[in-house]
Amino acid sequence: MYAWIAQHLGASALGADGQLRIEPASSDASFRRYFRVTLDDATTRIVMDAPPEHEDCRPFVKVATLFRDAGARTPEILAADVEQGFLLLSDLGSSTYLDALIATPANAPKLYADARNALLAIQRASRPGVLPNYDRELLARELALFPDWYLARHLGVDAEAKRAALEPVFARLLDCALAQPQVFVHRDYHSRNLMVSGEGFPASPGVLDFQDAVFGPLSYDLVSLFRDAYIDWEEEQELDFVIRYWEAARGAGFPLSADFHEFYRDYEWMGAQRQLKVLGIFARLKHRDGKDGYIKDMPRVAAYLRRTAERYRDLLPLARLLDELENRQSVLGFTFS
Repeated sequence: MYAWIAQHLGASALGADGQLRIEPASSDASFRRYFRVTLDDATTRIVMDAPPEHEDCRPFVKVATLFRDAGARTPEILAADVEQGFLLLSDLGSSTYLDALIATPANAPKLYADARNALLAIQRASRPGVLPNYDRELLARELALFPDWYLARHLGVDAEAKRAALEPVFARLLDCALAQPQVFVHRDYHSRNLMVSGEGFPASPGVLDFQDAVFGPLSYDLVSLFRDAYIDWEEEQELDFVIRYWEAARGAGFPLSADFHEFYRDYEWMGAQRQLKVLGIFARLKHRDGKDGYIKDMPRVAAYLRRTAERYRDLLPLARLLDELENRQSVLGFTFS
């Protein structure tokens, strides 16, 4: 990797000692690693190292271009060697939305308005046949992570005994998702993947981690943003955020219900699908990949799921299962996660 970086950046990336000025930038839940290289003029570049035996760089390159053409601010691809898994990217900064929101919660309306506008730009550019379909098979495969990894592996529950209660709930969630308008879906549009840079918060956030984008339900990225696994808001504030999106999306011509309560139900049900998936993924990261850092965020995700399950008659079997799990954990002396 170092030789490849030097080939593309030359002497401008070398310090007085002749060594690359390079440091880790970030990592994620995959095998990808990111490094920041500082040049002579103090500007920086990002290098992605995605081992080709585990990761494919081509979707990242494709979606970066697709979303950038739609008006979103994605990293510019400055050089690429997809065979080795190396990408040289423009640097969107090191301040995530999560950092900014924790530091100054009062900035939330401005930041989320910018994120909403960027999301709408991506969605307005949507067309079928460009990205993989977020179809019933893929959505169902994600739901299966909950019994397989969260129930069976993380909690030690007999998942097979719970499937009869879960299957009708899963079927309703899938029906709801597939009935929605279909758009480009980032699939992880949340505070850790949106970047703030510069003074005054530029109108378009930097957008990262989009390589798994698909063509699917309109509310998916919305619920990723406002029912974030890493930060939460009082429901009154969340409602304000969602209403503003609904009004803007209807104004942009998306075929959404004129009844906000109907739209909000679809949003919550889409959220339940995502939260079931995320609990399974976080459990898999711990037990398969040895990444414990996501466990602390499980209670927030479970709380979102419980709130939705208790609110709708069709989802009550899921609420009862969550009650059973919480009681079981209470008896055993651990926190519901």
